[in-house]
Amino acid sequence: MKAIQFRSFGDPGVLEYLDLETPHADAEQAVVQVKAASVNPSDVKNLSGHFSHTVPPRIPGRDFSGVVVEGPAEWIGAEVWGTGGDIGFARDGTHAEFLQIPVKALSRKPANLSHAEAASIGVNFVVAWLGAVEYGRLSAGETIAVIGASGGVGGAVTQIAKARGARVIAVDRHEPLPDSPAGRLIDHYVPISDDAALRVRELANGGVDLVYDAVGGVTFELALSLAKRRGRVIEISATGKRRVEFDLIDFYHNETQLYGADSAKLGVADSAPFMDALRAEFEKGSFEPPVIAQRYALENAKAAYDAVQAGTRGRVVLEM
Repeated sequence: MKAIQFRSFGDPGVLEYLDLETPHADAEQAVVQVKAASVNPSDVKNLSGHFSHTVPPRIPGRDFSGVVVEGPAEWIGAEVWGTGGDIGFARDGTHAEFLQIPVKALSRKPANLSHAEAASIGVNFVVAWLGAVEYGRLSAGETIAVIGASGGVGGAVTQIAKARGARVIAVDRHEPLPDSPAGRLIDHYVPISDDAALRVRELANGGVDLVYDAVGGVTFELALSLAKRRGRVIEISATGKRRVEFDLIDFYHNETQLYGADSAKLGVADSAPFMDALRAEFEKGSFEPPVIAQRYALENAKAAYDAVQAGTRGRVVLEM
């Protein structure tokens, strides 16, 4: 099979387009013919050596959509999708023509999405669901502030929040693209600035029920300042600043609830129940797929990685 592989860490220039052995199924593993796979910022970080558990040589890639070609009889020919914090890291990933995954990781793709659209969902929507629904317990009538709403995760959080009947305040350096789902769904946009906290608190009558901080690090203190008494704050990243300081007295007086959410802890099998839940929402029309900004053939994966590293707005997808 054709695949993208890196044998050492570095920039996208270390990626090689190779002929590698095609994987096969066994009693516990199925083989998916990959039709499309997205390139995530975490894939670029993985290539750079950011994750200590990744050992080259490795085929990268977390998200995928494709067709089962080997495995249990009832799955042969099924269109499936998935994601995982293990594929592309602890085991070979999705930037290849074929992918071996556990049978229990198989999840049927939404019938109303193309393979390219389905491949753009995984990482962003799983961590959005994990934080907003599982930990944040967002419910109808509540107000959520989404820091980084113009990004992939922030856009997914916005869709989930609106589908659950919540009011959304987008807080970001850039307003979400008007033709994106998030751009059409947000109730208010507040640019990140010195008075951002004041503006959000005015819009939310003193503070929001839930803050989903998809940026973290440099925005951590801002995130804490937006929560109302007993409000919840979700952190998933640490952009620009790994160690943070905040007023502990203000924190406990406000009785703020702080959660960390890490989709990388969910392997491809662990992620399957989330993908099943998301499939139901996409097929009902509750969610829209994100905007695909650029599409590349597998042999042009270096250019795709360069695009993600440069901060392309919208999803970048490899089509096999």
